[in-house]
Amino acid sequence: MNSATSIAVHRAAILIVAALGLAACAPPPPPPPAPVADAEQTALALEDHTGLREPIRIVFTWRLNEAGMRLHGRGVARIEPPYKARLDLFLGNGETVVRAAMVGEDLRLPPGAPRNILPPPDLMWGVLGVFHPDSATALVDGEASPDRSLQLRYVYPDGRELRYTVEAGRVRRVERLDGSGRVVERVVLELEDASRYPVAATYRNVSAFRELKITRESVERVEPYPPDIWYLAR
Repeated sequence: MNSATSIAVHRAAILIVAALGLAACAPPPPPPPAPVADAEQTALALEDHTGLREPIRIVFTWRLNEAGMRLHGRGVARIEPPYKARLDLFLGNGETVVRAAMVGEDLRLPPGAPRNILPPPDLMWGVLGVFHPDSATALVDGEASPDRSLQLRYVYPDGRELRYTVEAGRVRRVERLDGSGRVVERVVLELEDASRYPVAATYRNVSAFRELKITRESVERVEPYPPDIWYLAR
């Protein structure tokens, strides 16, 4: 072996030793999520824990950003158990932008009203912090992450996915994924310990470049609502 070859071999040995040393010093990878032992029972407990308890009225502000178009105003949500909600959004001048009612999974809009501003029903319930998966979905599995959050995954008959992220027994995020696993819609909640209802909720439709943010102003308990508010006419 000539001197040049000897030097090259020596350098290679030093590089290998250095690489092994770096690998030994590197932190271990985070542990993989642990499967939830009984995801179905966990889901049932969440549905009960986050369910509506009494008629309430929520006043909020809202901001809509859609492909550069910006609107904002105030709104009122009237909510009643088990799964009834009425939503009215107004501009600053009092003009109505959207009226909608939701009974279970039935989203009701007046004829001709825009359907693309609000999230679909399963995400809409998520806006209120209510865990209520679409009845057409099937629970696939649940995983508990090292940060103590929990993910529950559901699938629709057409292969799309509905995914919940739950922290300390409260909904933190709801996402809809297409058949390839790409997130197409998402609701992210801001929570506080003093209230069962979110401080704020942001709905994003990724493909439509649409974002609707709702920020709570007040919550009050009220008497039961008249039945006709859940039915919208022209």
